[in-house]
Amino acid sequence: MDTLRASLVLFIGIYIMSGCVDATYFNVMRYGAVGNGKKDDSKAFLKAWEDTCGAKEPLVMVIPSGRTFLVKPMTFSGPCNSGSVYIQIFGKVIAPEMSSWDDNDDKSWLVFDSIDGLTIQGPGQFDGRGSSWWKCRTDHKCSRAPTAFVANHCNHLKIVGVYFVDAPMFHIVINGCDRVAISNIHITAPEDSMNTDGIHIGNSKNVYIDHSIIATVDDCISIGNNSSYVFISKITCGPGHGISIGSLGADKSSAAVEMIRVTSCNFIGTMNGARIKTWQGGSGYARDIKFENIYFDSVDHPIIIDQYYCNGDHNCETHKSAVKVSDVTFKGLRGTSTKQVAIDLACSKTVGCTDITLERIQVKHIKREKDTISNCINAHGISQGPVSPPVPCLS
Repeated sequence: MDTLRASLVLFIGIYIMSGCVDATYFNVMRYGAVGNGKKDDSKAFLKAWEDTCGAKEPLVMVIPSGRTFLVKPMTFSGPCNSGSVYIQIFGKVIAPEMSSWDDNDDKSWLVFDSIDGLTIQGPGQFDGRGSSWWKCRTDHKCSRAPTAFVANHCNHLKIVGVYFVDAPMFHIVINGCDRVAISNIHITAPEDSMNTDGIHIGNSKNVYIDHSIIATVDDCISIGNNSSYVFISKITCGPGHGISIGSLGADKSSAAVEMIRVTSCNFIGTMNGARIKTWQGGSGYARDIKFENIYFDSVDHPIIIDQYYCNGDHNCETHKSAVKVSDVTFKGLRGTSTKQVAIDLACSKTVGCTDITLERIQVKHIKREKDTISNCINAHGISQGPVSPPVPCLS
């Protein structure tokens, strides 16, 4: 990943800054964009995109520095004529205020659809200007808000060095994609935001996320249904709800999630740390999952499997069926918890969790005079090496 990131930055930097003639890249300013943060620059962006996507050779759409571009909800559509398409963002792109959204607008701000070989390179910023949406939801006048950035059916996608701030709801959604590399990005939203997940992955495989900072008010990264071969490393998460597999099995749906690796991440002041969450009544599986070399700093619930997940918006009745959770490893996890229960394995009473491994765990209470404990419901597996607090249900 380090080699990929370095070569990508070098290629785009040389390509844009080498003094190429105008025909080799498409600057949105030359398509009529003003970049004063007030005038709608949407048409200029779409025209620049049409030429970039329509080119037969790999070319670059440039969003220049020192400018703020107001862009309304839009879709950048593929497929493109070239197998590689580049967007270099130096400046700032902002969403319209909530009052300017049309009732017919899709509930997403920027959608990238069916584009293979797309690279979006920073260091510019996408600003979702979500504060009015958060207030609307707090006042119970809105039930939902738009996602800021959606990649839909984009294979060989790369997002490098970009800043995402203040999304109305989710910041980034990866849906139906194969081979995605996200690196060196920053995602931030304030404490009064709502459901501002950092990155949500669904229906996707071969996803790599590394060397990034995510500070939001929901999951830093969430992994949804039909996702596999997801590799997450060197993420600093906090505040937020941690890195979650799920929620899975809502409304009696079937789940299929496997081969997930979360390694060398830091959780700072988060509600949860390493978490798997499923609804009662679901089916299917979540398996072959590893959380390794994780550090917790003042985390409420550091290690958690919750098969009784209920967010209050559903009738959470008791069901006999559940998503089958198996082959899950927590290894080399350490740090501090703000709550007494540092390890909480709450598995379905009828289905249970199997092949759970805890190895070299050391989670202490943030207050030295207090001890941490574990909670265990129908979880089966092994505990090896020093594990503190101990988990008696695991042999």
